[in-house]
Amino acid sequence: MISTKLRIKELLRERRWTTKVLAEKTGMSESYLTHIKNGTRRWNEDALKKLSSAFETHPTELFLERNASTNQQQNIPLPDFSDQLADFSKNIDLKLKIVPIINEIPAEPTEHNNRMLQVAAGNQDKFVPVFGSDDNTMFCIQLEDNSMSPKFIKGDYLIVSPAVWTRSGDVVAVEYGDEENKIRTIKQVNYMDDFVVLESVNHKNPPVALVRGKDQFRIIGKVIYKYQQLV
Repeated sequence: MISTKLRIKELLRERRWTTKVLAEKTGMSESYLTHIKNGTRRWNEDALKKLSSAFETHPTELFLERNASTNQQQNIPLPDFSDQLADFSKNIDLKLKIVPIINEIPAEPTEHNNRMLQVAAGNQDKFVPVFGSDDNTMFCIQLEDNSMSPKFIKGDYLIVSPAVWTRSGDVVAVEYGDEENKIRTIKQVNYMDDFVVLESVNHKNPPVALVRGKDQFRIIGKVIYKYQQLV
């Protein structure tokens, strides 16, 4: 489970820096940095940017993972967002979003609905950080099996953005079927003149061909990132 706390203490130990040294490198006060280090005050996007620059690392490397069984925290590898965040000197807007982890694809993804599903599933403290997107309706699905391997495997976190336009070949969260038998799942979508073809991500199952204007379907969102926990 990814925490919104930062591993400042660990990074200071690694570099043998004091909080005073970090304050000089970031331009932030020692008092504020102490609060962030101890988790007694919430960091903001500007602070995250300055800390990342001082430690010469990507912002994703500053986050902690909380072990649910022991409540210990440890660092885990996260995706490389170098394309979006490579040059801090150019004042890139990080557009940080904290995305809730939910157990099912929402019928109507909104910030409120996603949080309600998150709490209902017992995941109220589970989030993943996402950079470079303004979409407040994003949600995260953790895969419970290997039915989409090898592209996605059990334990992967899939970030879905309803605001991103989709095209043929994209992996999407989709809803299809009649009112009594609606299916919401992850598929690869292919658009044709008269049909929309939904294929399994690993192409091991028969595709579903939907007739435009006749069969009911809608794209809920596009899978834009995958977080994979490496061991």
